[in-house]
Amino acid sequence: MKIFTSILILLAILLILVNVFLIDFNKPLEGNSMIALIGVAASFCAVLILLIFRMSKKIEEKLKE
Repeated sequence: MKIFTSILILLAILLILVNVFLIDFNKPLEGNSMIALIGVAASFCAVLILLIFRMSKKIEEKLKE
């Protein structure tokens, strides 16, 4: 499970980087830039959720010991 979450976190970070390059900083709230901003926000949320999931698994393992 640790490898799977690591791969998903890496993919989400790569999506953040790709979407940052798609943002037109002169008009960030128009056209494809808005879609890229939504993609950055969604990928950031995915990273946070995966990190919370990983921490909860660590806590669960410690409680079992």
